[in-house]
Amino acid sequence: MHDIRTIRADPAAFDAALARRGLQPVAASVMELDTARRAAQTALQEKQSRRNALAKEIGQGKRTGADTAALEAEATALRGDMDGLEKRVPELDAAIRRVLEGLPNILDPSVPDGPDETANVVLKQHLQPRDFAFTPKQHFELGEALGMMDFATAAKLAGARFTVLRGPLARMERALGQFMLDQHTQQRGYLETTVPSLVNEATAYGTGNLPKFEEDLFRTTDGRYLIPTAEVPLTNTVAGEIVTEKQLPLRLTALTDCYRSEAGSAGRDTRGMLRQHQFRKVELVTIAHPDKSGEEHEWMTRSAEIILEKLGLPYRRMLLSSGDTGFASTRTHDLEVWLPGQQMYREISSCSNCKDFQARRMNARFRGGPEGKTVAHVHTLNGSGVAVGRALIAVMENYQQEDGSIVVPEVLRPYMGGLELIAA
Repeated sequence: MHDIRTIRADPAAFDAALARRGLQPVAASVMELDTARRAAQTALQEKQSRRNALAKEIGQGKRTGADTAALEAEATALRGDMDGLEKRVPELDAAIRRVLEGLPNILDPSVPDGPDETANVVLKQHLQPRDFAFTPKQHFELGEALGMMDFATAAKLAGARFTVLRGPLARMERALGQFMLDQHTQQRGYLETTVPSLVNEATAYGTGNLPKFEEDLFRTTDGRYLIPTAEVPLTNTVAGEIVTEKQLPLRLTALTDCYRSEAGSAGRDTRGMLRQHQFRKVELVTIAHPDKSGEEHEWMTRSAEIILEKLGLPYRRMLLSSGDTGFASTRTHDLEVWLPGQQMYREISSCSNCKDFQARRMNARFRGGPEGKTVAHVHTLNGSGVAVGRALIAVMENYQQEDGSIVVPEVLRPYMGGLELIAA
């Protein structure tokens, strides 16, 4: 959510910032609504003052026996005017809010301009892809041949874009999640948190999922929403709160199932488990001091990178362009892991700094400064630390052997009872 004062201060700059995202100017229409709201608010206050003055005059007149009929007539007319203004002010407030809540965050100056992912910039690369002596297979070919990845049964149970895992592959998925949580909590200072998988409308609104992206969410019959990521409940733990400056940064992590309708993704990644309606992910969320969110963005990105490095997976860090940066983000790093079966890099983590964009929607603030007299909005950050299903895919494809077996990475073996090889 944007601060209306920012638009008032420099409407042209605000429109120029939106233009970087390919959006048309809106400042003039917002200012028109804002001017009308402020005028209505001023008129209401003036009439309230006159009402109070009339009440005193009528009271004094009645005590002295004076004729107060004219004053009472004015008061009656004034009440009618006030009724209209008392309705008009919140209507204009709501109209302004509807416009602002549909506008994306302002991009950081460091974000490169570009229409889509083709303009993303490679910031770093870790490891060179393995040189296979055979043609590497995709994860679903490996999993089905092992008899441990079953899409047909999943389709029978729930439809397309679901997967049933069995045996060692199911255990490896569990091992990956546990390994990630241990790393983030024991080595990187994140607090493990268990959160609901169902959230109310206010919570989904707070992170920017509503109202703009409602079609991407699964909604229950009682008006709740299945979480698309643990970012939603984790970030909202500070909604409506004022935390102390000493509590910052507040680093949180959770392993949850995530649910996405994948609206608009028809025909994309229909084979395998790259794009699912239900998947597991370790989420990282930080509630930060405004002066420190840039540092926290780097800390969060490195936390995700360390997971991939310990798993021995080739990856690269990308800085997303203006056309590829998400709605709530001001700057985003994507981590893309190499998948030998596809012969391409695919996203496995996305780490974003939202600055105060979500905090304004949630009214999440902190108290600091001299004697704790300063109250300001916090900055929020979120990232994947990392997507468990995609990590499973990456391990399967990068550690596959010519006979279709899969070597278990050393860091996962303690979580898998010492198992070193997954074979049929």
